[in-house]
Amino acid sequence: MAVAEGSLAVEDGTGGKGGTAAEYTRDGSVDLRGNPVLRSKRGGWTACSFIVVYELFERMAYYGIASNLVIYLTEKLHQGTVEASNNVTNWSGTVFLTPLLGAYVADAYLGRYWTFVVGSVIYFMGMVLLTLSVTVEALKPPSCDGKVCPPASALQVGVYFGGLYIIAFGNGGTKPNISTIGADQFDDFDPRERSHKLSFFNWWMFTIFVGILFSSTVLVYLQDNVSWSVGYGIPTLGLIASICIFLAGTPVYRHKVPQGSAFTRMGKVIAAALRKWRVPVPADAKELHELELEAYTKKRKFRMDSTNAMGFLNKAAVKDDAYISSAKWSLCTVTQVEETKQIVKLIPILVTMFVPCTLIAQTNTLFVKQGTTMDRHMGTGTFQIPPASLGAFVTLTMLIAVPLYDRVFVKAVRRYTRNPRGISILTRMGIGLAVQVLTMATASVIESRRLSYARSHGLDATDAPLPLTIFVLLPQFVLMGLADAFLVVGKIEFFYDQAPESMKSLGTALSLTAYGVGNVFSSFLLSLVSRVTRERGNPWVTNNLNASHLDYYYAFLTVLAAANFVVFAALARRYRYRVESTETIDVDMDMKKVQREADEKIHLEPIVA
Repeated sequence: MAVAEGSLAVEDGTGGKGGTAAEYTRDGSVDLRGNPVLRSKRGGWTACSFIVVYELFERMAYYGIASNLVIYLTEKLHQGTVEASNNVTNWSGTVFLTPLLGAYVADAYLGRYWTFVVGSVIYFMGMVLLTLSVTVEALKPPSCDGKVCPPASALQVGVYFGGLYIIAFGNGGTKPNISTIGADQFDDFDPRERSHKLSFFNWWMFTIFVGILFSSTVLVYLQDNVSWSVGYGIPTLGLIASICIFLAGTPVYRHKVPQGSAFTRMGKVIAAALRKWRVPVPADAKELHELELEAYTKKRKFRMDSTNAMGFLNKAAVKDDAYISSAKWSLCTVTQVEETKQIVKLIPILVTMFVPCTLIAQTNTLFVKQGTTMDRHMGTGTFQIPPASLGAFVTLTMLIAVPLYDRVFVKAVRRYTRNPRGISILTRMGIGLAVQVLTMATASVIESRRLSYARSHGLDATDAPLPLTIFVLLPQFVLMGLADAFLVVGKIEFFYDQAPESMKSLGTALSLTAYGVGNVFSSFLLSLVSRVTRERGNPWVTNNLNASHLDYYYAFLTVLAAANFVVFAALARRYRYRVESTETIDVDMDMKKVQREADEKIHLEPIVA
């Protein structure tokens, strides 16, 4: 017998430990000692509450640094607009690329839980060092004397950026694993739990938004008006508290057993297929190499059936006596081949996420610098809005949009689509991409009007703030928040959902990699455009934004976003979801019926071919 894609090979649902199938999880979940877990004792929203609280404080810590970083670099380390913006995006790029390393370590060696714990300790060390760099006098950069700003010493720059990149390294262990650990608390083979998992990523992002909102308002204000040491010290204390909260929930977590390096398995498949490129693939898939069902049962792993997609890779599972002496790198199981296919299928979609993440990077860089050129007073009082606080409107928009999407839009639409998610994940992401195009077009128009105002009042030769309210920039922040509500949540869910069961950490890491590449691409684009336009005598981005043409740069990003949307739409139309992901989910939309089924201990049986 073969188990269809997405189903778990189990003997009796108990893992051989006794008990009934309804009592034990059926997705391979275990405790830290490797024992099967009772559904009533571990996992679910009880376990997720600890994980969600951690994420709340961790996002507060991260965005407490990231939201106002460009201001610190320009006003305290005295860097120019382009240099500071590129330093922000380079660091952000590193933050989101290191999860690939964390996913490798989690899947191959330590597991998600212990990789996360180690990453959290490193993360905390970076936060402490960063707080010291803005608190200890010898490590703080010198203040400006009028318009003369002494450069920071090598020690001061080294300690500050050292703290930043230690945080980035620690983030590699935490970020690809924390959301995956959260999703692992729900069993796909239980109707009630699976219905909860469909909402998990929406509420996960909602919690993140709350943390971001606190950072972009309270923490940013403290940094600008009280002190940077207080503004950094609070999130550092919050981070250590969140780590303690996460550890306190250990007794109720469900875990997944590490199933080996995904990169090694995929490398073997590709190498084997290339070595046997002349070997024909048999017409009967049963002739391909695969382990007995019991081999997967004992290790609580998933077995998958062969498909015709990317048929060349099927050569890796062809049995051929000519390669028997080097079978380790010449013969793979059907399951290994199908896992590799699923990851390869994600690559084109991943590439189309680079440009959207480049656009998101503008929110914490050029959008913030625009705010410094405008009147930040509220009414006639002395209170001034920190430029980075406009990012709060991105978060507020998401806080409103995500619950409305989950509680209103999905319920209304799925009556017609019969899709438990309302619309497909790629459709949701596509809507976000379309709104991003509108966002950058709006930003270009707003900046053009801001520059016209500066020229008409003779203020284009000075970098002094214009007598124009900062709230003029509000539409571009609100639209970016609306785009994120569709795109960001959908992207995380898509890469987790479509990754093979044994490569969930890698799937999450891929979604984060898009941010990393997008931020690095942002640095590349900004440097390239600045250099080319400067050489032509009409620089688009300078330290004095009133004398720049940032509107041209935003228009360029609009065209880039529109072209990327067209490519994404073409790929999305051809994409075929995993079988498990597009099956009718055995969850009655009437929760009363779900409750009755649960009471009768009806559970999803593995799909047997």
